[in-house]
Amino acid sequence: MPAVRPYWKGYIKLALVSCPIGLWTASSSGERVAFRQINKKTGNRLRQQLVDDETREPVEAHEKGRGYEYAKGSYLMIEDHELDAIEIESNRTIEIDTFVPRAEIDERFLDSPYYIAPNEPVGQEAFAVIREAMRSKDMVALGRVVLSKRERVIMLQPWDSGLLGMTLRYPYELREAKDYFHDIPDMKVEPELLALAQHILKTKEAKFDPTRFVDRYEQAVVEMLQQKQAGLPATVKTFPPPRAVPDLMEAFRKSLAAVQAETANDDGKPAKAARPKKPKAKVEGQREMLLPIAGGKAEAEAKPAKAPRRKAG
Repeated sequence: MPAVRPYWKGYIKLALVSCPIGLWTASSSGERVAFRQINKKTGNRLRQQLVDDETREPVEAHEKGRGYEYAKGSYLMIEDHELDAIEIESNRTIEIDTFVPRAEIDERFLDSPYYIAPNEPVGQEAFAVIREAMRSKDMVALGRVVLSKRERVIMLQPWDSGLLGMTLRYPYELREAKDYFHDIPDMKVEPELLALAQHILKTKEAKFDPTRFVDRYEQAVVEMLQQKQAGLPATVKTFPPPRAVPDLMEAFRKSLAAVQAETANDDGKPAKAARPKKPKAKVEGQREMLLPIAGGKAEAEAKPAKAPRRKAG
């Protein structure tokens, strides 16, 4: 059982079989550089204050309520107890409704990932049986779970020795693709252009490796903070956008030549497939900064100052 406390505890139930499990959030933005809003004159942190939109008078916390805008400037006042009365009853159980092939799940419905593991030793055998049954059939389970007072559809799939739970969006939360693609013309692609593009694709083919992804903006921000903390003038990095080219055929040919030159072997022959170098997963020098980066080991190792949060106003 993981040492970190679970975000949610309950049961997985399949027919008459159930086992106690815990959910842990599988993603986090806590490692990003964060900023605070401050007073430029004093350097002190700013606090937000609620103000009445009409009278411009400050509103105390106990006077704050919520309302539904049914017309412009007209609201239905909603009390907390009224929302609590319609709260979906949570029995702390993910009851599996159906099993479907993973390939049938539209990627647009995928929302937030969670790790799921047995929460007590007594349920480990039942957990393993459910996991391996799905793995053997290449199927995923669909069930429902109440998280933060909202009932969510959750997809369960085998992941290493545990399960990956992925909450799914409801159909009303998705926008129709046709609203954005309807004016794209049905163009006939020139065979030579297609062949060149396919050649470039093949040359740059590689296995999926997320450690190759570098957040260039985060990296530039960290470097800027290091420079400012050292009393040096901060340099601004810019990332110019690509420009449209008038001669598409010539652009593809030059692209192919550039790719082949980058991947050429020592004997001058072009390589069969591009093998980009794997960059460092963390920003170089991040641990050495006196200014800590919010979250993770960097914060634990650099205690002199708190990392500001990035919610700029």
